[in-house]
Amino acid sequence: MKNINHLFFHIHYCNSRKANDSGRHSNKIFRTLNHHEFLFFIGGRGRFAIEKKSYVIKAGMLFYIAPGVHHSIELDQAEPVSFQSVHFSFASVFFTDNKWTIKENASVLSLQHAGEVKDYYLIEDLFKKMVECWDAKQPGYEFITKTLLQQLIIAIAHDRKKQNKNDATFLKVDQIINYMHQNIAGHVRLTDLSEMVQLSPAYLSRTFKDRTGYSVIGYFNKIKMDKAKELIVEGNKKINEIAHGLGFADEFYFSRLFKKMEGISPSEFYDKNVHGL
Repeated sequence: MKNINHLFFHIHYCNSRKANDSGRHSNKIFRTLNHHEFLFFIGGRGRFAIEKKSYVIKAGMLFYIAPGVHHSIELDQAEPVSFQSVHFSFASVFFTDNKWTIKENASVLSLQHAGEVKDYYLIEDLFKKMVECWDAKQPGYEFITKTLLQQLIIAIAHDRKKQNKNDATFLKVDQIINYMHQNIAGHVRLTDLSEMVQLSPAYLSRTFKDRTGYSVIGYFNKIKMDKAKELIVEGNKKINEIAHGLGFADEFYFSRLFKKMEGISPSEFYDKNVHGL
């Protein structure tokens, strides 16, 4: 799934409907949104059409609607639907070289348009909490709802992972990540990794980034920097020892890479986290 670590969310609104709700509702809906929506059905029947595909609406069906994608909903009058939804937008926010960068994101989350969830009760509970928090409008409700949305996206990603556990390509990406952890003090080359999992370098590169949000080398460096932070906080080793222990022959290159990824130098990180400055 697209890396969400750098995403900042804005929620437009949350919505819900119960099967016994009074009021007049259209049985046919045709629309195109200018933002994103998660639409989760908890009951009723109907049909949902998107991207030239048609799906049966039933309890447990989750739809992800991206901006500019035309879709239609046809509801069954005999079995009124009940649903929960959240409408949102997002931008990418980066902190590198001690500077903030905001990039409006025209892309979409790497999720399929429709699917039946496996962890029904977990996802239903997160939707319920979002809608209740939004409707209550208590102090801090927007922040809380955004936090719940992030939890929901992670839950959806994990749900898809469970359903795709036999996906050979997915397993190969996991294999590479495990290899990186086991060889954190070494070096990796895309060509070597592609031979190890029997995928072409170009295909592996695309697939790895789709799954993790990082390039192969970028992800390996992230693992190294995360380990470096742990070792710095422990305070038992000097910076040059940590650098060499993680496979960096050049301590100054390690420090430059650390600052580029974390926004501060290793020594500054040490002062702030060990001495509490």
